[in-house]
Amino acid sequence: MSKNGIIFDIKKYAIHDGPGIRTTVFFKGCSMACQWCHNPESKNNGIEQFSVTDRVKNFMKTKTVGYEITVAELMKIILKDKVFYDESGGGVTFSGGEPLVQSGFLLALLKECKKESIHTAVDTSGEANWNDFQKIINFVDLFLFDLKIINDKLHEKYTGISNQRVHHNLNQLIEKKALFELRIPLIPGITDGEQAIDDFIEFILSLKTKPPVTLLKYNVLNRDKLERFGLPNRLGKLTVQSEKKIEKIRKKFLKNNISANISG
Repeated sequence: MSKNGIIFDIKKYAIHDGPGIRTTVFFKGCSMACQWCHNPESKNNGIEQFSVTDRVKNFMKTKTVGYEITVAELMKIILKDKVFYDESGGGVTFSGGEPLVQSGFLLALLKECKKESIHTAVDTSGEANWNDFQKIINFVDLFLFDLKIINDKLHEKYTGISNQRVHHNLNQLIEKKALFELRIPLIPGITDGEQAIDDFIEFILSLKTKPPVTLLKYNVLNRDKLERFGLPNRLGKLTVQSEKKIEKIRKKFLKNNISANISG
């Protein structure tokens, strides 16, 4: 079991990554390559050097993304805010990237959190080996499970990988009675159209249980980071949808008896 991992950020007092006030830990590494990812610098597993433009002083500088940390070091940071978790019903969320890419490190952290009675959430794309899910399932209080695109060909086009294993793992979590919510990124022209929304609804209705859904607005941080880190932008300058359009989508889920809220 790994006692060291590579992360690239820690966000304290997070309120959109699960219940209550949380600390969100961002793992480095992901097996998907979502074109709209708002953390595109997280895809590669290792520590990286990027040449970025300092927008204030207008010159190029080197930025290091990712750093190695031990379980003990990270738990020390997490425990500093335990009083806020306890008072708000919050806890810790492990995100990324994809935290299951570093499954040994993740498992060690989850076990330590359980020893401290800290609520745990794992924000996952679902694209991982089922054996890795099995190892952590008893130490996770809530899975924040992303559904990118239902159509497999389009999923492969925009994320670089099939969604078959994602769907298999989701159904396995249901069989194991794991607590989870689905998170759907609404990407303009890709996942927010009528056909895409109908596909999401049909898929959710086919599941043995109907979990709550969180609709995620497009995050413009995606294009800003791609420009900053000198990474290719294949989607162009997309803009956040109007509140009216997002609410119309939400109501469509509600009409099908699927609980849905909006975040972002």
